Amino acid sequence: MSLPTLALPGQLLGAFSRYEPGPGTHLHESNVYASLPGRPAASTSSHDPSSKSSKPPPRQTLTVTRLPSTSATADLGPVSERISNTNALPRVGDVVLGRVTRCMTRQVNIGILIVLGASGDNEEGMVCANEIQGVVRREDVRATEKEKVVIGEGFRVGDLVRAVVISLGDQSNYYLTTAKNELGIIMAKSEYGNTMYPISWKEFKDPVTGETETRKVAKPL
Repeated sequence: MSLPTLALPGQLLGAFSRYEPGPGTHLHESNVYASLPGRPAASTSSHDPSSKSSKPPPRQTLTVTRLPSTSATADLGPVSERISNTNALPRVGDVVLGRVTRCMTRQVNIGILIVLGASGDNEEGMVCANEIQGVVRREDVRATEKEKVVIGEGFRVGDLVRAVVISLGDQSNYYLTTAKNELGIIMAKSEYGNTMYPISWKEFKDPVTGETETRKVAKPL
């Protein structure tokens, strides 16, 4: 399994049997995942091939370096010729990444930053030159027990969300859904400003304080 050119929070990078988690990554169920968006890299092994030691070569350390800017016009490097400042518009069925801009009783406002297309492949993504407005309505947050959804328990302003476009909506907003296991929050910061990592389908954990916060967590890809 080769490392992707661009990693997104919650993305599988490799097995713990092969890699040690370093800055920008975390360990979950014997696998190493990205904790923030950026470029992944594996450290060079210091094992001496001429050594007669019977010990296996040390594992490489995986790190993810945050991109220079978190704006929609960030320089993402040679991920793809299509990843650039563009007036890309989402279509029904497209996977999108966005940031929570407002939480209300019946809906969440999302600023769409990246359109990944129907496949959801990072390598085929297009960065929006201008933030596109989207909405996740309460009934579109999850597939079951929709009447029990509490927006404030699943989303917070600033969270990074993976969602799918289900309707072109009205003239000002696209309608989005997070009602699949792989959809929802992929990156979140705690109330103390620390980047958290997912520990279940409904909780993130602050690695500094050890406290947990509820979210509609996206299953790591």
